[in-house]
Amino acid sequence: MALLIMILRKMVKNKWLELSLLFGLVLTVALTSSMPIYTNAILHRMLSQELRNLQTDSGQYPGIYWLSAGTPTDSAGATDGEAVAASGSSASGTAGSEAAPGDSAYAATDHYLEQNRDRLFGVPVQQFVRERSTEVYSFLPSDTKRMDVDKIRWASFTAISGMEEHVRLVDGRLPGAEPEDGVYEALVMPNALSEMDLVLGTVLTIRDDNAKEEIRVKPVGVVEPKEGSDLFWYNSADSYKTTFLIGLDLFDRDFVSDRKLSVKASYWYFAFDYTKMTLDSMKDFIAGNRDITAHMNEHYESHSKNVPALRTLGQYEQKEEKLRILLLSLNVPVMLMLGFYLYMVANLITDRQKTEIAVLRSRGASRAQIVLGYAIEGIVLGAVAFVVGPYVGVWITQILGASSGFLEFVQRAKLHAEVVPEAYRYTLIAIAGSLAMTLIPALVATRHSIVSHKQQTARVRTQTFWHKYFIDFILIAVSLYGLQSYETRISRLLSFGVSATDLTIDPLLFLIPAFFVLGLGLAMLRLYPLLIRLIYAAGKRWWPPSLFYTLIQVGRTSASFKFIMVFLIITIASGIFNASANRTINKNVSDRIMYQNGADITLEVRWESDAPPILLTGVAGGDEESEGAEGGSASAAPVKTQYTEPSFLPFTQMEGIEHAAKVFVKEEASYYAPAGEREGGESRLRERDKVRLMGIDTYEFGMTAWFRDRLLDYPFYEYLNLIASEPSSVLISRSMAEEHGVGVGDVIKLGWYGAETANFIVYGIVDYWPSWDEKKGAVAASEGTESNRPNLVIGNLSYIQSNVALEPYKVWLKVKPDVSGESVYRAIEETGYDILSLNDANQERIRALNDPFQLAINGVMTLDFLISIVITFLGFLLYWVLSLQSRTLQFGILRAMGISRIQLVAMLAVEQLLISGAAIAIGILNGNVTSRLFVRLFEMSFDPNTLVLPFEAAFEMVDQIRLFVVVAAMVVVGVAVLGWIVTRVRIHQAVKLGED
Repeated sequence: MALLIMILRKMVKNKWLELSLLFGLVLTVALTSSMPIYTNAILHRMLSQELRNLQTDSGQYPGIYWLSAGTPTDSAGATDGEAVAASGSSASGTAGSEAAPGDSAYAATDHYLEQNRDRLFGVPVQQFVRERSTEVYSFLPSDTKRMDVDKIRWASFTAISGMEEHVRLVDGRLPGAEPEDGVYEALVMPNALSEMDLVLGTVLTIRDDNAKEEIRVKPVGVVEPKEGSDLFWYNSADSYKTTFLIGLDLFDRDFVSDRKLSVKASYWYFAFDYTKMTLDSMKDFIAGNRDITAHMNEHYESHSKNVPALRTLGQYEQKEEKLRILLLSLNVPVMLMLGFYLYMVANLITDRQKTEIAVLRSRGASRAQIVLGYAIEGIVLGAVAFVVGPYVGVWITQILGASSGFLEFVQRAKLHAEVVPEAYRYTLIAIAGSLAMTLIPALVATRHSIVSHKQQTARVRTQTFWHKYFIDFILIAVSLYGLQSYETRISRLLSFGVSATDLTIDPLLFLIPAFFVLGLGLAMLRLYPLLIRLIYAAGKRWWPPSLFYTLIQVGRTSASFKFIMVFLIITIASGIFNASANRTINKNVSDRIMYQNGADITLEVRWESDAPPILLTGVAGGDEESEGAEGGSASAAPVKTQYTEPSFLPFTQMEGIEHAAKVFVKEEASYYAPAGEREGGESRLRERDKVRLMGIDTYEFGMTAWFRDRLLDYPFYEYLNLIASEPSSVLISRSMAEEHGVGVGDVIKLGWYGAETANFIVYGIVDYWPSWDEKKGAVAASEGTESNRPNLVIGNLSYIQSNVALEPYKVWLKVKPDVSGESVYRAIEETGYDILSLNDANQERIRALNDPFQLAINGVMTLDFLISIVITFLGFLLYWVLSLQSRTLQFGILRAMGISRIQLVAMLAVEQLLISGAAIAIGILNGNVTSRLFVRLFEMSFDPNTLVLPFEAAFEMVDQIRLFVVVAAMVVVGVAVLGWIVTRVRIHQAVKLGED
């Protein structure tokens, strides 16, 4: 206890250093614990979003768990002490064969699901419905006057548990619980009256050879669901149009147990609240699904299920693991910096206590006892960090969720972040690692006695540890080797077209640039003393005494400044690299979306035509008919559909629309090469191939379409001007030129089924074109075959419409800046167009930025820089405050020698410029070099099969300006604090009798 009190007193004595150390520990713990917190939060958001999208896309409630079971197995039908002989009955339960009794199997499943539903699903169950149904039988009416006896009515009996609470009586009355005079009273849905030509109160009798006995039924009431959105109903009301609805207990007694009719199947339906699903409950749900499957396999010969959410949930364990590794790899650089900071602060604390440690060692204290004291000190701080850190991690997670780019934040729904149990496991690991880092300086200090300590103090250190053992060159060598290895792997991926999914989360992809930043920064610091000497020598005849003294001071003690300089260099360089990497990843994702969409908004509107309904004509067009059109076969000529083009003018006059373009796309146009002319024989058409034909108005297309610069040999607009000069001119894709031997100046024929053919002249060849993806639809080459690459032809829309056919085209829109998509949608709706499809590139970009992996990259890189700034600021203040305190005597002597206060402040300002300014300049140079070398490695973050455009590194000055503003604000605040401290130091009291 006495030892603990002594340690606490020592901590209070060095409270500012201890608080700085505690702050670093809390940040380390918070950053580490944020990884599982963020993973849980973002996957929870993604899970909810994907389940909501599932409902939007399919129109089916995602929280559905539906089971269907046919004939029970032999063992399922047996009761205790009863041997049941199984017959060869089929799963359909056809009458005439002795089926094993299924009452115990169905009842067992009812009981199993009811009793275990909370355990099986892990989320609140909103509805649990049991449904049984017989085979379909033919019915004849007994009342020949009221109903048509010649019409055979096919129907089945169905029972649904709890149906009475979810239907509304439309006509008639509710049925009795028991048959009256052997007649079953039943309910029907409204559409059953017309479908089976029923009259309420009329008795119908089964007339079917498959029925074991005569069953009579009387519909007495008509019901319908109370609410169309009621989760109780798995099937729509239309599915019960040939069904008589009776009570479940009656059904089980007479049809399941007594087997008066063959039971076709039993159904169990759950509707659970998918919005309450978390990662933990998701795992319970998947495990529960396995248990249900095992139960059904054991009890039934055949069964099926419909669980829409299961397809989505099955991917999440793999996503969770990948996201954890990605977060860890992204956080490695800043965690190294936090360790560096903890070591620096612990070293500062130890430096102030080295004399005390040396005295303890000289008086017989062992190294273990001294280190134990520091370990207890670290445990006390670690306990505080253990309590506080995870909650700071929750706040960090909120920052991650709001980031849309480097130092860019948007108003986005907050992540559902909470401290998960796994966060404390990460916290313990972080505290253990931090404690080991802070004990290193104490362990080194215990090697010295009082004599060796005084000897070491008298020596002037000329080299730091990392320079003495060439750590900088080792780090540079390792990082350059990693760069070469990754570039080799990228070239192989692109050449073989292998998916790079697994490589996107390789930790070395983020660790190697951090090694290079640190190594290059340390290497450049080797030149720093030479720079100071050069400045000193350049003006030693003219420097005033104050500056002369500053240069000597900095030059002789440069080793002691390097700690804070390394902090500044790493912060600036890492910030520049993170900004460039973040910009590169976001830009390539955005460019891919814009290129594939072609413009800001693309849409299709309905055109009026004289085409008959598809159901009457079948699928129009085939190989034989098309050959008849072109080659003169005996097939009937196709009927040409006449379309009425809607007015295009409203699109050009809509508010918020900058430009609009007509873009006709025929995915499977027929291409014919006049091969006979080349061979010198009779002119004929070469065997046809399918091409994608795009018709455009060159001017409006150029003003509307999005296209990245430097993708083609010449500017994009020159190609448009080229084909604008000749109506029949076209551009073709490189794939078409290479696979079919078509070149500039060749004449080709284009057309399609139900249209004419026309001659076109090739004016140019392009590798890229807005919305054209050569990889989409390509068939990979197998052994002994050639690859089938898709082909593209771009022509003038007016020529195609005049000479081939007028068919519906797409509308491409370029939206004015700062105009929302919602306003454009409203404007389109107001025009009265019938929209068939609409794609908004901006919405696609938002969806891509909300991807958990994209959020992680955007958020962590921003967070790492902000943490680096905070750590550097604290290190900056700590170092300079302690430096000023240790140099108070020097300042007093300088004042006594005649140095004015203004000159003293100027000396400190120059010292800051030589140290902090030089570190910032080195950091800027370091960051730009690192970005140029390593940013291109992020090409591995993209699957080569989906990399439509060439990967392009992006560097924007706005990112660096934003970074410099933050760094400048940090330095200004730090210098202001130092200036305030200097003004409060009573320098005149520093010079005392008996001192230097």
